[in-house]
Amino acid sequence: MLKNQTPKYNQTFLSKTELTERLMDVIGSVELNRINSAFEMAQNVHQFQQRNDGTPYFWHPSRVARILLDELGINDADLICAAFLHDVLEDSDILTPEVISYNFGEYVSYIVGMLTKEIGIKDGPLREKIDQEYIHRLQNSTDDCRIVKLADRLDNLRCIQFNLKRNPYKYVKETIDNYVPMAEQSENLHLKYLLREIRKEQNRFFG
Repeated sequence: MLKNQTPKYNQTFLSKTELTERLMDVIGSVELNRINSAFEMAQNVHQFQQRNDGTPYFWHPSRVARILLDELGINDADLICAAFLHDVLEDSDILTPEVISYNFGEYVSYIVGMLTKEIGIKDGPLREKIDQEYIHRLQNSTDDCRIVKLADRLDNLRCIQFNLKRNPYKYVKETIDNYVPMAEQSENLHLKYLLREIRKEQNRFFG
């Protein structure tokens, strides 16, 4: 990469130094340490994973946290921790909701649990049933759960152009059909912002 050349979106991430700089003057040291611990746990869980576009998987949850911090102005430690940890239960054979709760609190464990989807089951009736149960669970969760989830979908949509998904059309359509209504039906300003950004990516994809 040439010096001073702006990296492609999927090649960006939030480093621990940047994270600390963003938060050190707005939250207490105890909460900052908790967030840094979530950063480290997610980094360790995802350290050997790569996404389909060839980038380290951990860059994705770090960008989800950055969306909350920089675009939504959210400094709440529970939400930032959940952003970093939202995929760790799916990708670890060791971690449990109890471990998350012990280290980060019950509410973080609740959010991460709500965002955790059963994986490893291929397309078919059972996959469809699991996916619908997941959507129903999110529809009946808190706004905080939906904020982290829609930030997750937004980051993925911003990476669609870099061959992130094997079936990008399906991913965009699932976002529109299943996740956009969660924001449309809410008066939460954070969800409204995420909805606008998702619509931008939808329009960019479909032209």
